Amino acid sequence: MGDVVKDLTAGTVGGAAQLICGHPFDTIKVKLQSQPTPLPGQLPKYAGAIDAVKQTIAAEGFGGLYKGMGAPLATVAAFNAVLFTVRGQMETLLRSEPGATLTVGQQVICGAGAGVAVSVLACPTELIKCRLQAQSALAGTAGAGVAVKYGGPMDVAKQVLRSEGGVRGLFKGFVPTMAREIPGNAAMFGVYEALKQYFAGGEDTSKLGRGSLIVAGGLAGGSFWGLVYPTDVVKSVIQVDDYKNPKFSGSIDAFRKILASEGIKGLYKGFTPAMARSVPANAACFLAYEVTRSSLG
Repeated sequence: MGDVVKDLTAGTVGGAAQLICGHPFDTIKVKLQSQPTPLPGQLPKYAGAIDAVKQTIAAEGFGGLYKGMGAPLATVAAFNAVLFTVRGQMETLLRSEPGATLTVGQQVICGAGAGVAVSVLACPTELIKCRLQAQSALAGTAGAGVAVKYGGPMDVAKQVLRSEGGVRGLFKGFVPTMAREIPGNAAMFGVYEALKQYFAGGEDTSKLGRGSLIVAGGLAGGSFWGLVYPTDVVKSVIQVDDYKNPKFSGSIDAFRKILASEGIKGLYKGFTPAMARSVPANAACFLAYEVTRSSLG
């Protein structure tokens, strides 16, 4: 079995583990990010992450925490296969000789390259996911400008293609998606390699136990969001913004308006559930990837 096929397979398994473990946290993150700023004297729809969980379960049941999972589940194979395969191919290009261990800096470059590739898949997928996750919060708030209810991932895609400029509509938020994926993945793979080498006491990390891989993967995932979270907030508000009556003219405008109306705190809405998701979800992803990749030889 070739390296590309091994990376495709292991990346798919890792992505599935990540999605199942982390999607409820992601739902809460997007709901907190996308709720409109309350008018003076009014309280926000959600007081915080725990309140968002309680309201979601009360209104939609436990399944509400997995709303919007159809889109990423349908594309998780492609997304993670591309991420790990591009990273693997870049590793091959950067190695001085077959089997040579890459430096942390070289892994950063590999992660950045993988981030470019996955942005193309991540943007339309996350637009669909964010629309489904955010619609209950937006529709329940007066003045939010959201009148459309989506029946599911395919319904979102059909409505966007029909009424928001065709395929271009599915790539709304592509610039902040790239601004998130490129530095985020560069940091994640760099931190992951650095921690593995630290735990191994050297460059040979082939003998690391599962506990070390879990810790390295979890902290690497945390580094992703710690670096690029404000960019993700901008991406989310752009993607759920109303097409006919937009509040934001673009990424820079969204950043400025959030900063002006809510301060720095507004750029970190949903940060707690994002980090709570990132650590276990990425620990599961990297462990599943490593175990699968190792079993394939």
